[in-house]
Amino acid sequence: MIRLPRPAAWGQLRFGGRLGWARGAVGALFGVTLAAVLGKLLPGSAQWPWIAAPIGASAVLVFAVPASPLAQPWSVLGGSMAAALSGLAAGHLVGDPLIAVGLAVGMAIATMTLARCLHPPGGACAILGALAATNPASSAIGLLLPLLANLLGLVVAGWLYNNFTGHPWPHIPLQAPPMPKGTWAGTYERADLDAVLEDWDEVLDVAPEDLDALFRAVERRVLRRWEDDHK
Repeated sequence: MIRLPRPAAWGQLRFGGRLGWARGAVGALFGVTLAAVLGKLLPGSAQWPWIAAPIGASAVLVFAVPASPLAQPWSVLGGSMAAALSGLAAGHLVGDPLIAVGLAVGMAIATMTLARCLHPPGGACAILGALAATNPASSAIGLLLPLLANLLGLVVAGWLYNNFTGHPWPHIPLQAPPMPKGTWAGTYERADLDAVLEDWDEVLDVAPEDLDALFRAVERRVLRRWEDDHK
């Protein structure tokens, strides 16, 4: 029996709401359309691709999971462009596209991580860069200029649409609610959370500040239920 994974938030299964799937779908329609229009308006768009395929993947992050650290404006813009440049460098360095594509993605991950702009669709941008560099019929400007126009359109659309629909973007980490004194709730410290994350040795797609606020909110809810049960 195949078990379907649970979504990150059940709210995404709803049609409406601040993070319902319809909100994300409409946002992606708006964002990708604006990205495509800007790409189409560029001089030379008849010779260059006016929309880059990784924009679609970026739109999923920006509009469906706007709180993700991987979906923030610097990650979208900086990560995609850094990855494309890494791909171009790998292609020129190696010359063989079969080897260049793997090297490009590896270089892109390293570059994006060091620049604090890790963005999964950047892997696709890196492959595009490697293929462009190893194809005599392609040019760096023919990749970078349309990609930059697409990304600017997507980021502007993400900023306008997410904020208009009630989700601040860039994401603002939630503030942990104050905990009542003299109870077991809230007795852990932020250093405990950091230590557990370090022990797990995993990269989680959520900001530690959001995790802290989530845990404290759960504790507060459990405390209220415990107090109600013991009245």
